[in-house]
Amino acid sequence: MHYRRLGKTNLMVSEIGFGGEWLERHPEEESAAVIRHAHALGVNIIDCWMPDPKSRDIIGKGIAGCREEWYIQGHVGSTWQNGQYTRDRDVAKCKAAFEDLLTRLRTNYIDLGMIHYVDRESDWERAMQGPFLDYVLSLKAAGTIRHIGLSTHNPEMAVRAAQTGLVEMILFSVNPAFDLMPPMDDLDTLLQSDYADPALGGIDPARARMYRICEQLDVGLTCMKPFAGGRLFDADRSPFGVAMTPVQCIHYCLTKPAVASVLCGYDSAEQVDAAVAYETAGEAEKDYASLLASAPEHAYAGGECTYCGHCKPCPKDIDIAMVNKLADLAKLQPEVPASLRGHYAALAHRADECIACRACESRCPFGVKIADRMAETAALFA
Repeated sequence: MHYRRLGKTNLMVSEIGFGGEWLERHPEEESAAVIRHAHALGVNIIDCWMPDPKSRDIIGKGIAGCREEWYIQGHVGSTWQNGQYTRDRDVAKCKAAFEDLLTRLRTNYIDLGMIHYVDRESDWERAMQGPFLDYVLSLKAAGTIRHIGLSTHNPEMAVRAAQTGLVEMILFSVNPAFDLMPPMDDLDTLLQSDYADPALGGIDPARARMYRICEQLDVGLTCMKPFAGGRLFDADRSPFGVAMTPVQCIHYCLTKPAVASVLCGYDSAEQVDAAVAYETAGEAEKDYASLLASAPEHAYAGGECTYCGHCKPCPKDIDIAMVNKLADLAKLQPEVPASLRGHYAALAHRADECIACRACESRCPFGVKIADRMAETAALFA
């Protein structure tokens, strides 16, 4: 298992994480065994947004005896009322739900205290100021939560969260289908979209900007819904008209700026194995770029770098994806920040070494004019 730094939290989290939302489908011991199996394979981050007692009890059993070896994303604002999930900002209800989380997970702290599910402007006001936020800050001050995170499906809310300076990491829904879509504050629309708009293609600019701003501000991302609920595995249901594999979906997420871990949902140990297979997969197995670029519908074309690495190898040994990433980050600012200049200067080979052979362009699935970008980048960092 490979581990990545989760932004400014400095936590080293496994590339493959554990999304716990399907645990309640099975007997408690069966699901707890799936968690233990994932742990044995090196998975060390688990999300618990679920407020139902059964899911929480399962996670508590699954991590028993090795709690210190797990990073837990525990949500503040996810409550269980009258036998059903309710998102709430009432402090008394949130406090009861959070204390229940600690009890059932058999722990006295949560590594990543998540401000739960902020997609709408109206909810931003309730969640990010007033008594609810005061409660979150009191948990942080007491050490009950070690870091403050936020979960959202809306890139505009993610950008606002990253820019607060308070939110250290974000749980965001990442997959190539969702990335086609413009910002929206209705998750049901996102989940049920038929992607009928013929203009859809490539990453929506607001989502591309969100990834870059999180990278720039060192706000780490963990990914939920990497398979779009299994839709991407079915050519008939996928917006691209082709079927992807778990490995391809995971690689898509992990090539995005600021992403540290992909939290897949699991029904069985075999599904954990299918996700962890990413760690030993070859480049051909990981290749989502060729598939999306040649898909019969909504192809990822348009000349934007997705940092997929298809451009390798370069005869001058330039890390083209990294150079493009640094250039995209620099373009967000009126002037190139000194920190980015430092990262660029530290590269072993830089854009001004490009000989414009354009061999990389023949390998780019998305038609990026790489040699032109290298010239622009060399001037940008000159």
